[in-house]
Formats: sequence, C-alpha cells, structure tokens
Amino acid sequence: MWSTAREIAAGDVVIAWMTRDLIQPLVITPGKELNLKYGYYRHEDLIGIPYGSKVRSRNGKGFIHLLRPTPELWTLALPHRTQILYLADIAFVTSWLNIRPGSKVIEAGTGSGSFSHSVARTVGPRGHLWSYEFHETRANKAREEFTRHGMDDVVTLTHRNVCKEGFTVVDTVDAVFLDLPAPWDAVEHAKKALRKDRATRICCFSPCMEQVLRTVSALNEAGFTEITMYETLLRPHQVDTTPALEPIGAVAARLKQAEARREEKRLRQIAHARLGIERRAAKRKAGEEEDGGREGNAEEGVEGKRQRIDGGGEGGAGEKPSPEEQARDEVEALAELAARGETEPRKITLSKAFPEVRGHTSYLTFAVLLPATAFADGSKAGGVKAEGVKVEDGASVPQSSAEVQDQVGCVTPARAG
Repeated sequence: MWSTAREIAAGDVVIAWMTRDLIQPLVITPGKELNLKYGYYRHEDLIGIPYGSKVRSRNGKGFIHLLRPTPELWTLALPHRTQILYLADIAFVTSWLNIRPGSKVIEAGTGSGSFSHSVARTVGPRGHLWSYEFHETRANKAREEFTRHGMDDVVTLTHRNVCKEGFTVVDTVDAVFLDLPAPWDAVEHAKKALRKDRATRICCFSPCMEQVLRTVSALNEAGFTEITMYETLLRPHQVDTTPALEPIGAVAARLKQAEARREEKRLRQIAHARLGIERRAAKRKAGEEEDGGREGNAEEGVEGKRQRIDGGGEGGAGEKPSPEEQARDEVEALAELAARGETEPRKITLSKAFPEVRGHTSYLTFAVLLPATAFADGSKAGGVKAEGVKVEDGASVPQSSAEVQDQVGCVTPARAG
C-alpha cells in the first residue's frame, strides 16, 4: 500500500498529527506549504525526514508529527465524502466475516474508502477486493486515492448500481459487505457472487431498524442461515494509579501517636506559660521602680498577646513542629515501611467507566450461506442424510443449522449475550 521507505520522499502520503482531534493527510509536493495554527511548514523541508519525526514550524508557533499512514490512521484523517465506518465496526465486521489473507471480498458502497483500506491490508496480495459505488463522483475520487496509495493490484473499483445490475463476479467471493440504503435489493445478487463450495458470509450495515427488518426478511427468503444483528457501542474507561489504602490497625496506631504528640506539646506549652508567670512575679517582688513597673506591665501585656497569637497558654491550639520533630516523624514513617518490607508506598490501579456511551453508528446484520452442493437431494454427508426443504436446483437446506455445521464443519461465532 503506502510507502515502506524509512524516510519521506516527494509524492508520499503522510499523516500530519497535530492533536488527538486534529489529524490531516498530506501529499508531499515540493513548492507547497502547510499552514496551520501550529505554524507553517514547507513541503520541501519535510523530504528526507524519517517517518515518526517531530517537526517544528518555521515561525516557532508549534510542531507536528509526521506519521506513516495505516488503515487506522487513514480512517481518522480521511476526507469525508460520506458517513464512514470507524475502527470498532471495521474490526468486528472483519472478524465475523472471517476475512483473512487470501480472502476474496465484495464491498458495495465504497463511500470514503475507510473500510476498503482495512480490507485491502487484511486480504493482502493473494486476496482481492471488489468495491462498487453508485455515485460517479465519489467513485472517481476513491479510484484516485486507491491508485495513489498503491492499491490497484488488490482493489477493483466499479461505478455500478448493484441493486439493479448486480455484481461483476459470480460464484467467486468468500464474503460480501453491503453498505447500501436498500441492502435487501442486493441480497439475491450477493448470493450469486458468493462461492457455493464452502460456507460464506454476508454483512449488511444499516442505520435504521426498519432497514434491518427488511434485510432479515430478504436473507431468510434467499436461504441464508444464522442471521444475527449486532450493535457496537463504545464505553470509555478512565484508569488511575493511586496509593493503596492502609490497614485500619495502622491508621489507628498513627492517630494514637499523633494524639500523644499533641498532648506532649500541650503540656510543654503549659509549663512554659507557668514559668513566664513565675518570672514576672519575681520581678514585681524585687521592688522595681514605678516607671519600670509600668514598662514591665506593658511588656507583660505584649508578651501575653504574643502567647495567645502563637497558641500559647493552656487553651492554645498548638505551635508549629520544630525541625527535630519533623525529622523524627519522617524516621518513624520510614521505619514503619521497612518493617512491612516496603521501600515506597504500595499502589493500586483503579478503573472507572464513564456513564455516557458513544453514539450509535449502525446495526450490523450478519448471515451465513451454506454450501448447497453438499446437500443434494437424497445424498449423504458424513453418513447423515440431509432432510430439509427444497430451495433451488434440487439442493436442500436442513431445518436445523446445527445439523449443517456438524456435516460440513462450518464454524460460526457465538451469539452476543
């Protein structure tokens, strides 16, 4: 797909990452400039820079990161011509349709090409993707992007109304993805395009429940089985690391120690206050002069105020711990940690789910088409006769899908709970 070189070259497609919400694709063209609120950048200055580099603007207003494109980054950065599929739906659809390297897939409704890029990477050079788009302008634009991204060997894009004209391949593909306003009109055409020698799958992407109901009816009439509808919702989680809660016994012991230190400090303040009173009384008894006595009274008043401000006296709230007391507290805390065999406080990880859930995109309706040739009327598969209703060309579809899975080895994913 995109360039695999280590350094950026002229003509390469790069992803300019400004913030989590501001990502922009960029085709490196000498002579052009990129102007943003984070500064301006000349394209020729970006040539030769390794992918993943942090580049500062020429005017010093900010910086950007230049990233190598991937289908995930392209989904976040692509120019929207239609509503697109996002990563959660793309990953789920790819898994359920069993798309893997070498798979052959049909996509009806190319749109902005978000799903196309992911499928092209998944199927690789041994697989192929046939993509169909009804809108001619969107088809031409998508074709230009596929060519620029080096996907011509993997993707075949056709401007076509598949609901009326059908697909250009028959009995070829392993999976079909329909992103159409009326997918029920394309179900029969999709059945013709799917392989008949193995179990194949189909997915219809519809935003409304009315579309889902009509699609389910069409799938039932066409002989599909294991019809299931899913809705993908995202719930973000916030993960934090916080110190672990201490045992109640340890907290109680620390409270008792703190209370003992406060009581010791209070008694010390009372003793200092009594000593001051005794000293002032001794001065008065010495028979100081009257003026000296008044000055002594003034000093006594000032000293009394200072004691009240500093928290002195029997009713004081306490004085600031001395450096010696603080050092002693730290030594005691470290000794407590050492006694528990810890060098630092233990931490725990907490996860909190946000109450809001990301908005609905569309409903995903899946179904399986079983190989009809394995159940020709009157034939046996694995020693078990297939008993079902005749649908076409003498083929029969068993009433129980579990019987079919046992006979042909078809494995389908578990249903959502």
